[in-house]
Amino acid sequence: MNNEEKTLVLIKPDGVKRGLIGQIIARIEQRGLKIVSLEMVWARPEQVDNHYPKSREWIERIGQKTAENYEKYGLDLKKELGLEDPYQIGLEVRKWLIEYMTSGPMVKAVVSGNHAIEMIRQLAGSTMPAQAQIGTIRGDFSIDDAARANREKRAIRNIIHASETPEEAANELNLWASAEDVFDYHLPAEEVM
Repeated sequence: MNNEEKTLVLIKPDGVKRGLIGQIIARIEQRGLKIVSLEMVWARPEQVDNHYPKSREWIERIGQKTAENYEKYGLDLKKELGLEDPYQIGLEVRKWLIEYMTSGPMVKAVVSGNHAIEMIRQLAGSTMPAQAQIGTIRGDFSIDDAARANREKRAIRNIIHASETPEEAANELNLWASAEDVFDYHLPAEEVM
């Protein structure tokens, strides 16, 4: 059974500015996955706006996660943000994400391989750096935390974006990658992996 997939990886502005591009690409390739498209870009706000879901459900979910982080770290949500409604909080966080993803150049990559979506998610580690296992990209390279990001009213700097589901990967690939920029090729190692 062939479980060949393509997925999107974005090395976020903090990963680029910290000089981690080579190490991240190396980890992907060492895992046996192929980079089939690679480009440095400086995203426009409208690109990132289209990247993040706009559904009320998604926005409320990130708002609720943010409220839970405020509570977990003993921060006063109303005092810090002036907001309590999960949807309004989610809109604010979404704005922070757009600002973060457009704050500098990123590297976009299309990655191909068996179970590529799941493999990249495992390599990336938890989106919350403090919860990311050592040995993952975020666990080894990101030291940011939710409480600090929330106090500074910004997105968490967590190095890398990786599509979460096949549907998300398809949407993101459609948004970020042109078919003519994706190249399929054979790796000799594929015969033994």
